[in-house]
Amino acid sequence: MRLSGKVALVTGSARGIGRSIAELFCAEGATVVVNDVGSDAGARETLATLEAAGGKGSVEMFDVSDAAQVDAGVKNILEAHGRIDVLVNNAGITRDNLLLRLSEEDFDAVLRVNLKGTFLLTKMVTRHMIKQRSGKVVNISSVVGMMGNAGQSNYAAAKAGIIGFTKATARELASRNITVNAIAPGFIRTAMTAALPEAVQKAFLAQIPLGRFAEPREVAELALFLASDASSYITGQVVGINGGMYT
Repeated sequence: MRLSGKVALVTGSARGIGRSIAELFCAEGATVVVNDVGSDAGARETLATLEAAGGKGSVEMFDVSDAAQVDAGVKNILEAHGRIDVLVNNAGITRDNLLLRLSEEDFDAVLRVNLKGTFLLTKMVTRHMIKQRSGKVVNISSVVGMMGNAGQSNYAAAKAGIIGFTKATARELASRNITVNAIAPGFIRTAMTAALPEAVQKAFLAQIPLGRFAEPREVAELALFLASDASSYITGQVVGINGGMYT
């Protein structure tokens, strides 16, 4: 198994892409720490799924955008499991609106969770990875951070920021045997995207050469590769998974 004996923290793993990543990592031998902030029931459901499949894991609820909560959460994980080998920064929110209607509060909220959260977790966790002399960080960006999207200027800014952050931290941490990479998903079939109006979904579909939306499991497979030893010479990269929507 590709992650046997590893401890992986997956933020925002109560549902969607995060849950799929947690399930696949667990199936590949990792002890998975499930994290979320708004859905304790969802996080417990993810953990129950992992355990029902014979895997090991735990739940650690905290707000990724709150430094004190992140610090306490990481300390709890280290006390419980002794190490963190893989960090997946997946937690994210949207507050979509056209620029002239976008409130400062909604702009700040999206940057705070998506970008600041990635910064805080990476800073706290890699401090311990440095002591281990090894680690894998996988950041979830978005195709929107690469090509933009009307009505998502806040989300685009946050996800583009993650790309720059990934490249900078990859250079800083390479000498410590820590790789940092990003995944930029396109349109993925999740509850969040399913809630979009049908006309919006059709407009997105028309832009995808492969003619379909991706399943969360497909993103999880890419995350698994970047978290495994198979990607040991890959760092500072942004890997798109978008059906050819953006190349």
